[in-house]
Amino acid sequence: MTTASSPTPSELLESARRDHAALVERGLSLNLTRGKPSSRQLDLSADLLELPRGRYTAADGTDCRNYAGAPQGLLELREIFAGLLQVPVEQLIAAGNASLELMHDSLANAFLGTVPGGTGRWADAERIAFLCPVPGYDRHFALCERFGIEMIPVPMTDEGPDMDVVERLVSADADIKGIWCVPKYSNPDGVSYSDEVVRRLAAMPTAAPDFRIFWDNAYAVHHLTDEEVEIADVLAACAESGNPDRVLVFGSTSKVTFAGAGVAFLGSSPANVSWFQGLAGKRTIGPDKINQLRHAMFLGDAEGVRAHMRRHRELLEPKFETVERVLTKALGGTGLATWSTPKGGYFVRLDVLDGCAREVVRRAAEAGIALTPAGATHPYGDDPRDRTIRIAPSFPELDALEEAIEGLAVCVRLVGAEKLVAEQG
Repeated sequence: MTTASSPTPSELLESARRDHAALVERGLSLNLTRGKPSSRQLDLSADLLELPRGRYTAADGTDCRNYAGAPQGLLELREIFAGLLQVPVEQLIAAGNASLELMHDSLANAFLGTVPGGTGRWADAERIAFLCPVPGYDRHFALCERFGIEMIPVPMTDEGPDMDVVERLVSADADIKGIWCVPKYSNPDGVSYSDEVVRRLAAMPTAAPDFRIFWDNAYAVHHLTDEEVEIADVLAACAESGNPDRVLVFGSTSKVTFAGAGVAFLGSSPANVSWFQGLAGKRTIGPDKINQLRHAMFLGDAEGVRAHMRRHRELLEPKFETVERVLTKALGGTGLATWSTPKGGYFVRLDVLDGCAREVVRRAAEAGIALTPAGATHPYGDDPRDRTIRIAPSFPELDALEEAIEGLAVCVRLVGAEKLVAEQG
């Protein structure tokens, strides 16, 4: 009795080359680069455009069409999101359409002024550094580059950043002024921080008295399964640990309602809120109160947000299931790749063989499949192992997504087989 032998690396390479050539011949034009809501998701919020239907007065009597009133944002909208973002309503700011703008302004204010607890402007320091859990979010890294902040990579674990590394670094170096965190369904691997990680971040000694946690809770309500992950309240943990000013909490409705016309939030200690609001008053008369009013009317309350996000899940969950199914069928058991299976958020992390990510992205581009550049998940665009690729499944329709992931898998097989053959000599 004879049994079929496994194909050799050379045979795998020849097969992958044929599949890739056929893929290129198809002339595809598919895009998996950014985590944008699909048009069908945006349609869920179409009624926003019909609001406020002649009512322009906020709950406190403010005429939302005019300058005056609600410099911290409409109370009724802050009440909806306070619990969802784990921030007391009086310590929550509702602002413009982008949390990235609030992060930028927080950094700018720290550079041009003195943050509560600080001893001077960051701009006057010879060196400012931030810890960057990796893989992470490229726009956080871009902000650091914008302000000349040195980025220090910190490895991620299944529970959040490696706290042994974080604690060692921040306790010894007063130039380290902050850490970037995406604490729930993190970008790109979907990790949610454990209670222990949150506790240690809040309580750890830091050499810098003005150390800040930039807590980008972008996916606070973006669940993909019945298990709706909850994380510990970092603002409360910081206050309990005697570090009330340590954390700045950011969030937005960018992937809840309209990605380009939502509302962003900043929450923190009373001292930080007063500091930020005092400076914000010098750059703006106030937020777009009409947009905030329509959001409050459309969403209603926190349960209204949850119900709305369940409709998002109905559209997103099949896409993430498609990614999992196609990758498992094409790459499962090959040893050429591993990938995340997130419970929420917007991304899948794909890890290929070391030294192969850039080439996989290049080969995919040859076949008309656009991916986020390899290295984007690391500071300065430099993934030292050249292995991590971020997949954004949300925007394409299901059939196009399946086609793109199948094509991506062909590229992974091709580049992986090339590496194995080269290693054989």
